[in-house]
Amino acid sequence: MLAASITLALLPALTANAQQDPANPIDLDRIVVSAPNYVPSGSMTATKSDAPLIETPQSISVVTRDQIDLLGFTDVQQAIRYTSGIVGENYGPDLRYDFLTLRGFTPKQYIDGLQAPISTVIFNVGVDLYGFQEVDVLKGPAAVLYGNSPPGGIYNLTSRRAESVFGGELGVKVGSERYKEVHGTVTGPLADGLSARATLLYRDRGSQTDHVKGERTYFAPTFTWDISDDTSLTGLAYYQKDDNSGDTNGFLSAHGTRLGNPNGVIPRGRNLGEPDYNTYDRTQKAVGWDLRHAFNDHVSFQQNAKWYDYKEFQKVVYSTGLRADMRTVDRASYPYAEDVDGFAVDNRFSWKLGGGAVQHALLAGFDYRDLKNHARFGFAAAPPLDAFNPVYGAAPIITPELSSIFNDQRVKQAGVYLQDQLKAGRWVVTLSGRYDDVRLRNHQSGTTTRQDHFSYRAGVNYMFDSGWAPYLSYATSFEPVLGTDSVTGKSFKPSSSTQVEAGMKYDARNLPDGVRLFATAALFRIEQDNLVNVQSGQTPMFGRQLGEVQAQGGELEVVARIYDRWSVNASYSYTDTEVVRDAGGFATGDPLPTTPRHKLTGLVDYTLQEGNLAGLGFGLGGRHLSASAGSLLGQWNAQVIHTKPSTLWDAIVHYNRDQWRLALNVTNLFDKEYVGRCEGISNCIYGQGRQVIATFTWKL
Repeated sequence: MLAASITLALLPALTANAQQDPANPIDLDRIVVSAPNYVPSGSMTATKSDAPLIETPQSISVVTRDQIDLLGFTDVQQAIRYTSGIVGENYGPDLRYDFLTLRGFTPKQYIDGLQAPISTVIFNVGVDLYGFQEVDVLKGPAAVLYGNSPPGGIYNLTSRRAESVFGGELGVKVGSERYKEVHGTVTGPLADGLSARATLLYRDRGSQTDHVKGERTYFAPTFTWDISDDTSLTGLAYYQKDDNSGDTNGFLSAHGTRLGNPNGVIPRGRNLGEPDYNTYDRTQKAVGWDLRHAFNDHVSFQQNAKWYDYKEFQKVVYSTGLRADMRTVDRASYPYAEDVDGFAVDNRFSWKLGGGAVQHALLAGFDYRDLKNHARFGFAAAPPLDAFNPVYGAAPIITPELSSIFNDQRVKQAGVYLQDQLKAGRWVVTLSGRYDDVRLRNHQSGTTTRQDHFSYRAGVNYMFDSGWAPYLSYATSFEPVLGTDSVTGKSFKPSSSTQVEAGMKYDARNLPDGVRLFATAALFRIEQDNLVNVQSGQTPMFGRQLGEVQAQGGELEVVARIYDRWSVNASYSYTDTEVVRDAGGFATGDPLPTTPRHKLTGLVDYTLQEGNLAGLGFGLGGRHLSASAGSLLGQWNAQVIHTKPSTLWDAIVHYNRDQWRLALNVTNLFDKEYVGRCEGISNCIYGQGRQVIATFTWKL
């Protein structure tokens, strides 16, 4: 509650300072650095409708493009730094994926409302943030509208769309760790009723880990065709190619990073792999559409569809642990390949009924998803290395054949859902139900498993004229799980969960013009069975299925934009998680990994709008995370290593003039050295050190 109390208490002073006297206009130079969508008001993700956020009986955070641009975020892990209930970067500065934890669980990624082609153990595809208009974080069970979803929630990326007015930008980023990037997006009309956009990015960067290089090419074309006044078709596509070399993605020993070592501290940049051998290649592409038709003022139809293709291959030598001398590390060679492709479609009708005491917004939909996943790996010993004085290339590396199948399954999921949002006076009642039929074909065993489940959500909001809206909801979730239990050898069982949530939302409708603010507070309790825990052992990605877990806590979040001068982001999260029952008898009573009990964040940015320095802005942000467990106890993990609490500071200086913008973003301003996570005794990862990035942007 502290962050919101401070922000709301400051509002009178901030608005008084910012407000202009219309009787005495200022003749000095004036530049209005506008960010009209900095504060969100609605999201299609929460209800698949145009209902305002304040009428949604569930927590949802929206990180808009205005926030992303102002704060200089380059990936989703950074974009949620000041968002409640969710933490990222628990694998440090990973160049491949966005590692996130939402209310104690790993959220699944959606793109334009359709589930991304996630792999067996990574719930996101690492598609570049620059191609998207906003990031929506829906907290708590979402199966009632999306089917396959974990209890902590999901996050959805909304692609940039074509606009009928010419515009866009060209930009360059340069920074520490050899960071170089060129990006641009251009949109405008091609013909009467036809608009298009093209978005392109190329990045060449290093890492705080020595001898690591990453290249990325991203291209996303889109068009919108207004076929008639009532019908529009938007085509969406993207292509992304990643080529990384030298990376081990962690695997530093705990002795020398988080724990003591008589030989000293293993440096933050130390690479215990083989820089000239380790490679990671990924190619992903998708193509689809968004079709909308209005039959009349009350009935409409929307269809989202997309084909995905995702392929990745890696060769990596990594450390498996220290020898008795506490400096020589044994290593292993681990090639891995995974192919994921599929098709997803979501069809839904919307009706608006009533006009008297009770109004209904009905939503009826059918979605279908067909996903094929084939993952295989090899494993062999690799030459040892001195962790404190590494000499690379001393012996040849053996690349074993990809002879072991990690997963070979096909999933077909069909779901039917119905939702009714009733408005009666100040009351808004949301009732949703969904039936899922899921079929999993295991090509290794030749068996097909059918799973079906009914999910539902019921919630109520009460709308005060002042802009405050308390709410209460109950939701359930159902999640079929890909993969095989590493202990039993059997396919994972489906998981189900429930959540109770109560909270308050505020949309600042009675504050002065020019003040936009949205604040939320929530209390929740989640219970889940059959959680899958993936952890490191001698062979990576060892997975087993637990019994029951629970998560409970509270969250507070404020986003404000005041007279286009002040920007405020603040949040506090309290998350208490526990393994209630571990079927293997190891982790009962322990907290879930990468879930700090406390997260406190705040950022304030101010931009001068008048005078000789008009357009100059600067901001300061702070992030505090309490300690968190790096893993769960298990058969191959006899010791859980916790991170220490960390407090990091970020800073930004930016200058806007005409069509030009220059920004300097500094992450971890004081270069605090800390361990972000120890997933095992031989797999620790340092958090991101100080990173300085300058961005030059020309608005078209």
